[in-house]
Parts: sequence; C-alpha cells; structure tokens
Amino acid sequence: MFEQKEYSLQLGDESLVVKTGAVARQANASVLCQMGDTVSLSNVTISGKPREGVDFLPLQLVYQEKFYAGGRIGGSRFRKREGRPADNYVLMARVIDRGLRPMLPKHMRNDIQVFCTVLSYDFEHEHDIASANAANLAMAVSDCPADGPLGSVRVGMIGGELVLNPSREARTRSDLDLFLTASLDRIVMIEAGANALPEEDVLRAIEFGKKWAQKIAQFFDGIRKEIGKPKMEIAAPYTHEEGLKMLKEWALPAITKAIKDDLGKAERRAIFNQYMSDAAAKLEETYGKAGDNEELIALYAHASGLVDKIIKGEMRRLILEEGTRMSSRKIDQIRPLGAMVDVLPSRVHGSALFQRGETQGLTTCTLGAPGDKQIVEGMEGEFKLRYMHHYNFPPFSVGETSNRLMVGNREIGHGNLAQRGIEPVLPKEEDFPYTIRTVTEILESNGSSSMAATCGSTLALMAAGVPISSPVSGIALGLVSDEAKDQYVILSDLQDEEDFGGDMDFKVTGTAKGVTAIQMDIKIKGLPDHVFKEALERAKSGRAVILEAMMQAIREPRKELSPFAPRIETVRIDPEDIRIVIGKGGETIQKITGELGVEIDIEDSGVIFITSVNGESMQKAKEWIMGLVAKPEVGAVYDATVVRIIPGVGAIAEFLRGKDGMIHISELAWGRTENVEDVVNVGDKVQVKCVEYDAVEGRTRLSLKQMSAPPEGYRPPPPRPMGGGFRGGRPGAGGGRGPRR
Repeated sequence: MFEQKEYSLQLGDESLVVKTGAVARQANASVLCQMGDTVSLSNVTISGKPREGVDFLPLQLVYQEKFYAGGRIGGSRFRKREGRPADNYVLMARVIDRGLRPMLPKHMRNDIQVFCTVLSYDFEHEHDIASANAANLAMAVSDCPADGPLGSVRVGMIGGELVLNPSREARTRSDLDLFLTASLDRIVMIEAGANALPEEDVLRAIEFGKKWAQKIAQFFDGIRKEIGKPKMEIAAPYTHEEGLKMLKEWALPAITKAIKDDLGKAERRAIFNQYMSDAAAKLEETYGKAGDNEELIALYAHASGLVDKIIKGEMRRLILEEGTRMSSRKIDQIRPLGAMVDVLPSRVHGSALFQRGETQGLTTCTLGAPGDKQIVEGMEGEFKLRYMHHYNFPPFSVGETSNRLMVGNREIGHGNLAQRGIEPVLPKEEDFPYTIRTVTEILESNGSSSMAATCGSTLALMAAGVPISSPVSGIALGLVSDEAKDQYVILSDLQDEEDFGGDMDFKVTGTAKGVTAIQMDIKIKGLPDHVFKEALERAKSGRAVILEAMMQAIREPRKELSPFAPRIETVRIDPEDIRIVIGKGGETIQKITGELGVEIDIEDSGVIFITSVNGESMQKAKEWIMGLVAKPEVGAVYDATVVRIIPGVGAIAEFLRGKDGMIHISELAWGRTENVEDVVNVGDKVQVKCVEYDAVEGRTRLSLKQMSAPPEGYRPPPPRPMGGGFRGGRPGAGGGRGPRR
C-alpha cells in the first residue's frame, strides 16, 4: 500500500535521503527529505485554472513548524496548538520562495502553494536545508512548469575553514552563515550573514556552496528524469505585434524623455500612468469600437500592459546601449545622500534620519532592561532576543492608500536584513547589558528602503550611546542583462523602476572591514560567477561613499546615554543566595521593585541587573540586595530593629535587610538587667555589634552593651540563678556544674 521510492546522496560525512510516493499523494508532488533524524515534508499543489485579475505570479510558500518535531509540548497553559509562524519561519519561507520563483514562467497566473512541514528535528541537522531541498525536488518532479532542478546548502566558516551544512552548535561559532541555492549551471539565490568578512572570503564561500548545491541539483535531475511528471501547458503571454508597434510610435518619445529627465518618482510615474491609461483609447482611434470582436476586446484589455512593456523595454535598452539610467544617472552613480541625528527629543534615547534620493527612513533606538528581551518559542525551545530591529512600510511612503496596515512578510524580511547587518558590531552583553530595539519608519521610498534602515540603525545606535565596534552602511545593486549577448550591467543604488524592470536586487551591508549581510533576489534563472565578484566590488565602493555621508552626522558612538535612558547596575552574588533575594513566593523581590520603582533581573549565575532611570532608587536597591546577601562579620556594627522580645532571655533584632540576631539579656547593658523591656522594646532602632556568627547554623549573636565602654569601676554581675537542670554538660563532667543546693 505504501509504495515508496527512496534515494540517497552523500554530502561530505552526511547523507541526504529523499523519499516520495508513500505520503500526501493528492498533492501534485510530495517529498520527504531526511538528514540525520531531521525530517521535512514538502508538497507542491497547483490550481487548475489561472487566477483572474492578477498581474503577478501567485506563488505562496508556507513554512510550518511543529512543536512535536522537537519533542516538545509548546504554547501557553490554555493553548497548545501551533499558531502563526514565528518570524524565523516566515524568513525561512521567504528564502525558499526566492529560489523557486525565478524558475517559474513570469506570466503564469495559476495559484501555486508549497508547504514545508518540519516533522522531526534532531537539533543537529538544520531543518531549513532539509525543507528547501524537499521543496526543490517536489517542484522538479511535479507537473508545475518550473525550470531546474535546484539544490540548496548552507556554508559556514570556522577558523577560516569552510564548512558544509554546519550543525546548530557549529553555527554559533561560525563567522559566516551563507544559504545558497543553485541550478545545474548557475546560482539562483543567496542569503548571508557574516562577521565583517572580506569580500574575497565571501566569494570563496559562494564558490564552495555552488559546487555542493549543484551536486544536489544533479542528483535531483536524475530523480526527475526517472519519476518526474510531464509539465503542464501554460498559455503564452499575450502579444499583439501590430498594436505594440503602434503604441511604441505613439508613446516611446515621451517615455524616453521621462526616463532621461531629472524628475521625481511621482512625476515620472504620473507620465507613465497617463500613457498606460490612454493606451486603449489610442488604439481605438485606429481600430474602432471593439463590439463583439474578441481580438479587439483582448487588445484593449491588454493595452495598458503593452505600454508597461514598452516602458521597461526602453529602460533596459537605455542602460544596455547607452549606460543611461533614470534621471540620466550613470550606472555607478549614487543619489544625493543626507543624514541627521537627534531629530526627536532624547526621550526616545536615540534617533536618526537617513535620506538617499527619494528614500527616507526615520530610525529610533530604545534601550531597556535585560528583562525586556523578547522570548521566542519554537520547536527548538525558547530563546531570547537581545537586539531587535523592526521595519515599518506604511502606504503613504509611496503615495498610496491601502487597507493592509499590519506587518506582513515583506516587513519582517526587510527588518531582519537590517538587523542581521547590524548584529556583528553590537557590544557584548557583559560589556553593555541593555536590551536594544531599533525601529525604522520608512517615510518615503524609491528603492532599497531596507538599506536605508541599516544606515539609519547605525546612526540611531551611535546617537543613543551604544558602543558599536564599527559603523555599518548598506547599498542595493541592480542588474539589467541580455543573456543572448552575454551582457550584464550592474547598477549601484537601485531605485524602484529599475527594480521592477530589472533582473536582480542584490543588497550588501558591511563595515569598512568587510561584509555583514547579503541578500540576493533575481528574476532570471541564475547568474554567472563573474557577476558576484563585480557586484561585491561595486557594493564595497558604494558602501564607503554612503558611510562617509553618514559620518558627517555623527562619527562615533556617544560616551553618555540619554538622561531618559535607564541605567543598569550589575551586582554579583553567590548563586546560593538567589533564593534570599527572591524571597518566599517572590515576596522580597516584589517588595524591592514595588517600593523603589526599579527593574531587577537575576541570572542563574548570580549576576543581578538593577535597571532604573532614578540613580537614588538604583543605589537603594543595590544596598538592599547587598544587605540581604551579606554575611555578618564579628566585630562589625549594624543598624538593627527590635522585632521580638523573649522575656527573661533577650531580644530578637533584624539587621542586614532581613537577618535576625539574638541580643541576649546579658548583652543589653553593662549592669544587671532584670527585664528586657527596661532596655529595649519592639520597634526600637538600635546599633549593635556582632559578637558571634555561626555560618553553619546561620545564627548570630549581637550585643547592645558593647557599643559603649563599661562604666568606670564596673564589675561583672554575679551569675544569674539557673534554676533546676544542667547547663553546659553532665554532672561531674569537666565542662559543667551540678545543681546548686
């Protein structure tokens, strides 16, 4: 019943095993991929009919984590079902999507859904690699008309050595985290984070990853040839050569002029939109009313799209033949740059405004206590984020309205790219224990707003006084190509029209020393190797220009934090004393935070962080905690409060924030004391000296009388009558006395 085909490929010391044919057979294709004990299922499903009214490829990739995959029952006490994917899994879906999308026909309008479901995770072999390769093979053996097949790998660099598909633990020690997808002959997608690696090291890793990804692609190609389904037919994109020629004669001169003239985005787009809107009427002047003529009905319906094709074609021609871009920019020319800090009051701790052409981002930096870290729950367990960058792209930034106002996958992806670019330069937590959040509000956009977010984050961090090791800048590169002529023109500082009509969006962030993050999206079916070398070199020189403009606003992190930023005091105690600070049921720590208005975070190692905007409250909290955990010292003097009277025996006094000590009746005064209340009463504030401390029993003896010298001629009083019984030993023993007769 479960007829299954299984294939295996050796990747270094590990095996990649794929299985198909036994599960999820109603999808167009389903593949299980196993690496170690990590198993992922990917399915491809395609709708039978094109979706009406869309002008894009409707590919949706869903990445599903399952708590059971990691052997966990996650969720809250009241909800155990998995909910919306965490940002990490949204990002994984985007990475896999960006590999598959270029391989599909651009004019395809059938809905395509790819589900990646992690079924088992061994905490060693990473599930995103298993999921990506399962999706790559499922697409290849399905009837979906995709080119390929593709292979995906991760490349790390530990101690200068390149590592294929490093384990989860090894990734924590790696200076590079490169995810690469390649077809049989070309690289299709790159996503990377790095610790300011030189460009030559990045190129070496790309070459290494390509070799292994192509080995997987070749392996999948053999499987496709054996069991792959015939590809479904997709209608060719609409064309009407005569109508296109007429529209070109009518609109092309104005389009060329609009591209070359130094116009703003909105003004240029208004010209293009007007020609697109008038196209059907212009054709109607020649062909007449459509009536029941199906050919004319189709022509007029596609007239706007034909003009859009003319616009993109002319934009590409000017770049390839004349080296001329929008506003007659040169291919390596960066638009005017501007940077400011402190654009908002210091209550936000740090703020910056970054402008590049018509792209503008306002970034703020907020500092918080260690307890403000974001807790992320997944099948891997819980982990905490100390640094967060959030990116917002409201519709007004491009002069539009929209009813989609919540954060979407695009915002998550762009925010993460900026975050990844900044993370390598952040100070270590032991040196700067703050939780850090930067937020970028894109206020206007005409290309590469995620790189504006990166530059703005650097400026806001420095303005807030975060001691980053180096400033980070970022740039987006574009590409216009003619594969038939083997012609590839790289564009520095990509803007919207070049993004929509071009072939690549290649974003690079980094310091003066090297690369910190890369994200490459392409629309063609892969890039030759020499493009990456030129792109990285162009990105390096472009980043330097942008960085110098940023440094005009602020050259280094401020030495002082905003007066409205919280201050953090670090206290170290014996881990055994943590329970004392917390108190029964958290009573003690709640009392401290409630009375003083501070935040207290305690680590298992015994490190305590006290956070407050009020220096006096912080000092009091520190003294309170140190008093709680302090050990009494014989001979030391303490402030104490009498909390209990034991008639005929003495008084119990509280000192050192919660510790009790006994003031024996004989230690109350130099003379004989008959009644304890003759000297002290409950509530009295007194100073006492520690005369004995038993660390094992935790008992302390205090003295009130020894706070002053004995009176002149003082003689110790005779021993107090003991009554019946024995004291200090047995009758007849050397250490004791018998009863008095």
